Amino acid sequence: MMNPVNDQKDNYLFQLKRWVGLGYIRSVDYQLAHFLSDKIVYSPENILLSALVSYELATGNVCLPLSRLQSPQDYWPDEISDLLIKIDWSRVELDELVLGSGESVTPLVLDKERFYLYRYWQYECSVAEALIQRAVSIETDEVLLQAGLRSYFPTGNTEEIDWQKVAAALAVQKRFSVISGGPGTGKTTTVIKLLALYIEQQKAKGDSFTIQLAAPTGKAAARLAESISSAKHKLDLEPQLKAEIPSEASTLHRLLGVIPNSICFRHDAENPLHLDLLVLDEASMVDLPMMSRLLRALPASARLVLLGDRDQLASVEAGSVLGDICSWPDKLYYSAQQSSQLNKLCQLAQPLPVGASSTFSDSLAMLHKSYRFDDQSGIGYLARAVNAGCCTDVKAVIKAGYSDLNYHYLSQDSYEAMINTCVDIYAELFKGLFSGDNPQQLLVNMTHFQLLCARRQGAYGVEGLNDRIYTGLRERCLIKEEGGWYPGRPIMITRNDTSLSLFNGDIGVAAFDDTGRLKVWFDESGELRSVLPSRLPEHDTVFAMTIHKSQGSEFERVMMVLPPNDSPLLSRELLYTGVTRAKKVLDIIATESVLLLATERRTERAGGLALRLWK
Repeated sequence: MMNPVNDQKDNYLFQLKRWVGLGYIRSVDYQLAHFLSDKIVYSPENILLSALVSYELATGNVCLPLSRLQSPQDYWPDEISDLLIKIDWSRVELDELVLGSGESVTPLVLDKERFYLYRYWQYECSVAEALIQRAVSIETDEVLLQAGLRSYFPTGNTEEIDWQKVAAALAVQKRFSVISGGPGTGKTTTVIKLLALYIEQQKAKGDSFTIQLAAPTGKAAARLAESISSAKHKLDLEPQLKAEIPSEASTLHRLLGVIPNSICFRHDAENPLHLDLLVLDEASMVDLPMMSRLLRALPASARLVLLGDRDQLASVEAGSVLGDICSWPDKLYYSAQQSSQLNKLCQLAQPLPVGASSTFSDSLAMLHKSYRFDDQSGIGYLARAVNAGCCTDVKAVIKAGYSDLNYHYLSQDSYEAMINTCVDIYAELFKGLFSGDNPQQLLVNMTHFQLLCARRQGAYGVEGLNDRIYTGLRERCLIKEEGGWYPGRPIMITRNDTSLSLFNGDIGVAAFDDTGRLKVWFDESGELRSVLPSRLPEHDTVFAMTIHKSQGSEFERVMMVLPPNDSPLLSRELLYTGVTRAKKVLDIIATESVLLLATERRTERAGGLALRLWK
């Protein structure tokens, strides 16, 4: 006897297998649907649903909104859209073994017209709950705090709000706080001062304390440690106070303690971290699962300060945690009580904005003024124009002739000129090998220049560009080896290896040791260490690197090339992130049309964290 439900299930599985072959979904998405098909009793549409919800994770989305099923033509390829549009998704029933509301454990969850895999629904709920619980004030010696603020933030322009001062005052009083700002807005300087204020508060109470600095990648952690160390020696602080401020930073993986072959960490709710204050830099790079695990591992009494630029690219994995945290509807407003308190503590020239707010908004601070880019900085103007999505301003800036910004229309000639310039620059780095530069100096030299691109494959991607630069260096007899390893080869780790304490994003360079043996050298919080090339986990050569991989890094000069044809990969956030990696000089090689299309395209990741935080 025929079973219509089973027939429909077989039909859907057949369609999913076709979509895997066409590259529309992944094999793992099909396998999940196939596994769940035996558990689906009366709602075969859940087979399609499970595969599509799983696929969303590959695109960075935490969930699948119902709207993307009801209006599929705006989101899916035609073949998927044609099938989805025939289904009345509002009538699809909760199949108790597969799709639930979250009250019991089911593979899929429907929550306010958003479909989740259960684990990611849990991540989102736990992050929202933990952040809201931590967004509370802590008893503070306001007289001592006010004196410290006067000392560390001398009165400057009386017509402007000193947002660094506001951010520091806010963070000292909160168990959880966020300091967001673009490049050069003084996030590191603000952190040094708030740490000094925090230490003064703890010492006045006679409390012991442990401060930890962290970042998502090895490169970002090294840059944070370097910035903190440099900034604290420039400030007029008491020697004992300076000594209390840490100068080393850890990656999140090292901090939490990776367990080999496990998604779990040594530190969790049962074995919390041993710290009182955690400062986490480059928070935009932290995905939802990692933030959930970090918050579970934080002691209930610990403070958390997130630093980052909310306008940068979101994490590579699912979620956009910092963006969701900083997704105030229009303008960031404080409650009347918070505004009054900060006005009093900071002695501001004008009152902070008061309006529709929440307990959560009282834990956030936005730095507005860039001290890196002055009024004549093309990089600064371009970053603001891209961030605003204003194509008219972008066109005006790239044609204005700023000394720190060079625009080259993408053509065969400009492409070849770009390759030759990169070869010239890396040739100087390689010559340093022959004149006695040590690995430490080579790693420093690598921060002076970087070629960035949008994708991995093709002539305009990492693979093609690395190959061209490698060939150019060989033609100049600066590389004698045929592929493989050679002195001066810059690499980036792409897969975590806990046994070697090497993590995704760590940068190394190949050079000989004192015995003449070729090794790969890494700078770990100011300490140099080496690893044999044969022992390295997965890695890439990074004469060129993707803009995604450049997050957490800054370079004196950046060349950024975009492909000649538009792609959904090219977005405002990608462009802004690439532009803001440059500290002094930026070269852009792109067609004007692609540059403007990327400026217009805003990436929006599906998820419910912002709604849970700002409800």
